[in-house]
Amino acid sequence: MKIGVLALQGAVAEHIRMIEQAGAEGVVVKKTSQLDDIQGIIVPGGESTTIGKLMRTYGFIDALKSFSEQKKPIFGTCAGLIVLAKEIAGGEEPHLGLMDMTVQRNAFGRQRESFETDLDIKGIDHPVRAVFIRAPLVLDVKSEVDVLSIYKEQMVAVRQEHLLASSFHPELTQDASMHQYFVDMVRQYQT
Repeated sequence: MKIGVLALQGAVAEHIRMIEQAGAEGVVVKKTSQLDDIQGIIVPGGESTTIGKLMRTYGFIDALKSFSEQKKPIFGTCAGLIVLAKEIAGGEEPHLGLMDMTVQRNAFGRQRESFETDLDIKGIDHPVRAVFIRAPLVLDVKSEVDVLSIYKEQMVAVRQEHLLASSFHPELTQDASMHQYFVDMVRQYQT
């Protein structure tokens, strides 16, 4: 099974390492034509406005919408969560607009307010280490969205069918549990 990491910005190598720890082949995705050869994709962190501009420049908006229409799983981490959202607080134009949620950019503060914590995540039987760096927050979800994790009464991991999103960076730890969860999702949608 091949899982791509969108390589426009963000911790691409770290996501590849985690995908491989979870038992799948990681693929660096730089061209839309590569989407035909993978079964799932991760949209990593970075800066959501920049990622959105680059996705538009290189044709990834329509290509990833089509990927999603085929029920191929997509996992957005940190800025990737913002890229997946149907609504961004403050009026910023949505990028992919796939997940029925409203998100807020930089909700946990600036770079110096970054932190690590252990989270309980629905479907994972142990606490998962999570790194929050200028992290976004899920403000609101529609009924189709399953909330997987809460931190201080705030939603930080969500799933909607074949779409997964986290406010935090699971790739910046030694725990591949979130990537294993995603690999298992991809397997589920292959059958």
